[in-house]
Amino acid sequence: MNLDDLIKRFSDTTEHQIKAIFSTLFIAGNKLQTLFDNRIPEVSLKQFMLLSLIRQSEEPLTFTKLGTLLGCSRQNIKKLADVLVKKGFITISQSPSDTRALCICPTEKVTDFFENDFTVYQEELKYVFEVYTEEEIATLFQLLSKLYDGIEHLENNISKKES
Repeated sequence: MNLDDLIKRFSDTTEHQIKAIFSTLFIAGNKLQTLFDNRIPEVSLKQFMLLSLIRQSEEPLTFTKLGTLLGCSRQNIKKLADVLVKKGFITISQSPSDTRALCICPTEKVTDFFENDFTVYQEELKYVFEVYTEEEIATLFQLLSKLYDGIEHLENNISKKES
């Protein structure tokens, strides 16, 4: 069995397509994580995503807020942060707006990493999207953005059932 066989098998009905899309998201995420974990020696893909969010934010982000943004628990953020502190990428400090919360702040090592080391991997990332036209990228961006609405809808539905 190969990927083309699976695509043909799951293309006949909407129900099959939904199952295929769900599987594809999972498999694509695993493949990208494996590729980048093997290519970027200093940080894992999850650590990289955390650093990207911290770097892009105009304000210090708490563990809870980062967990929400990355779709994981505060405890997972804490584990990622502990490793990144040891590697010198971040510091952890008290939130300026909530004395009970901790924030993650980037060090100069983050700036250096993104401006120097990561440029090589950023070039490689372009290969993923070379197979798309600009219009397809715009459509994919729009559809993936809408996927977040579907995930939120699922979360709300689960919350209602658990209440």
